Amino acid sequence: MDQVLELVSPHTEELLAEVPVSTPEQIDSAVATARAAVDSGPWPLLDPTERIAVIRRFLDAYQARGGEVAELITAEIGAPISFAKRAQVGLPTAMIGAFCATAQAYPWHETRPGFFGSDIHIRREPVGVVAAIVPWNMPQFLTIAKVVPALLAGCAVIVKPSPETSLDATLLVEMLNEAGLPPGVLSVLPGGVSVGERLVGHPGVDKVSFTGSTAAGKAVAAACATNLTKVSLELGGKSAAIVLDDAAPAAVAAGVRSASLSNSGQICNALTRILVPAARQQEFVDALAAELDGITLGDPTDPGTQMGPLVSRRQQQRVLDYIRIGQAEGARLVTGGDGLPDGIDRGYYVRPTLFADADNSMRIAREEIFGPVLTVIGYRDAADAVAIANDSDYGLAGSVWTADTTRGLGVAAQIKTGTFGVNQGYTMDPFAPFGGVKGSGYGRELGREGLEGYLDTKSIAVTSGV
Repeated sequence: MDQVLELVSPHTEELLAEVPVSTPEQIDSAVATARAAVDSGPWPLLDPTERIAVIRRFLDAYQARGGEVAELITAEIGAPISFAKRAQVGLPTAMIGAFCATAQAYPWHETRPGFFGSDIHIRREPVGVVAAIVPWNMPQFLTIAKVVPALLAGCAVIVKPSPETSLDATLLVEMLNEAGLPPGVLSVLPGGVSVGERLVGHPGVDKVSFTGSTAAGKAVAAACATNLTKVSLELGGKSAAIVLDDAAPAAVAAGVRSASLSNSGQICNALTRILVPAARQQEFVDALAAELDGITLGDPTDPGTQMGPLVSRRQQQRVLDYIRIGQAEGARLVTGGDGLPDGIDRGYYVRPTLFADADNSMRIAREEIFGPVLTVIGYRDAADAVAIANDSDYGLAGSVWTADTTRGLGVAAQIKTGTFGVNQGYTMDPFAPFGGVKGSGYGRELGREGLEGYLDTKSIAVTSGV
């Protein structure tokens, strides 16, 4: 019998489905079919407006089935249904329309006067076969952020979803193919690490777009180097919220809760280091604790639930281990900690947890926990806050909270991250590029830059007939 993935409900701990793992032969076949689609098929040769029309048909189908997609994600990863509808499906819906608008206005061809007198024709052409490696935490958002711009560029795409979210990935690919993609342009390969490794290292792949941990990203980059395969990496984060001395504690606490604990804290750009003026630390700690204690945990299918379980027992154990590490390191546990929430006797739940009196050298301040754990760190002055925020291996996102937005923009300019928010967590605007620096990777998704990541630029010098 072929190997299968067992998908388990993080809320009930019961089996949801079994999905066959892609075999090496199926991986090779998918790459060969995609290769034929870009080397001799019609898709890359279509006028961009024709590709846009296909994606707009997909958008219609996606909107019609959005409720079904949201329910599937809630079942797979335990995201509250309200969050699944708003973010897991609502954000991707906005992105599809934004990418179509970006592609419609994009200068696919242009002519420039050359320095030596010849006209220079600039063509943007599809990079070729794309392997899209997607994690489980925001599966539709992250898949669409890769697949839609790649298709609009004229590429063929092979999606390798996370094992936990194979079902919604398969549904997404089905909807796209039904929108009118030629055969072989888009496929999905369920499986674990071995499937991803074979796909990433395949000589028939022209580009890898990977989202995941920094450790896995380094392995992907090394594998791509062997074949000089293009690669973009959106990796981990340990983002800081810099709270200036003129900020209101209640407003900051509400904003940080939204930016940090959505999806049970399982978001790469979560604000997990909360930097506050040392002299006012207790005010902000009290406000944050009140916000965390007010979160409703429980059945993710209940519209009143604000936080569901973590995705798996392994992830639950990882987060609980970090909570114990924080206590052992000497940080003060303010609220949360070990043990299931009241009234819950099963499922991979972790209570929203807040540490205070922490130091930026602690592991809970330096390592990505990927769960509902916040760490408050005091600072002396604004320069010290900037130094602490930048003292990280990561550089994905961050924020500053202040009554003076001009002052906030001045702080934003000093932080070494790819994205940043003033009085908000980063909003993932579909018209703006998203990505990191340092250990958070390279390359950008979303916006015009997200489309250009799937294009090669060709220059053609032209001299009049001789």
